[in-house]
Amino acid sequence: MQIGASSLYTEMQTMKGEITPSISPQTHGMREVNNVNSSNFGEVLSNAIGTVNQLQANSADLSTRLEMGDTSVTLSDTVIAREKASVAFEATVQVRNKLVDAYKQIMNMPV
Repeated sequence: MQIGASSLYTEMQTMKGEITPSISPQTHGMREVNNVNSSNFGEVLSNAIGTVNQLQANSADLSTRLEMGDTSVTLSDTVIAREKASVAFEATVQVRNKLVDAYKQIMNMPV
C-alpha cells in the first residue's frame, strides 16, 4: 500500500481549513471557528460525566472483588483503575471550576 505525498498533503490542507479560524468583515475582527462535529456542548459534557462515572464504578467493583478474594483481579489492575478514576474526576472538577469562573466573569461584565 502506497500513500502519495500529494494526496496526503491535500487531505491535511482540507483538515486545516476545517479547524483554522476565519475572520469575516461581519464579525468586526472577531474570529470564528468552524464547527468540526455536530455534537453540542451539553451532549459532550454529559458523555464525559458518564465516562467518569463508569470509571469510578469500575474502580469500586475491582476494589470490592479484590477485597473479597477474587483471584482474577490483581492489585495492579485495581490500583490502575483507581488512578484512572481519580485523574478523570480531577479533570472534571477542573473543567467545572473553569466553567464557573467563566460564568462569573460573564455575569460581572457591564452591559
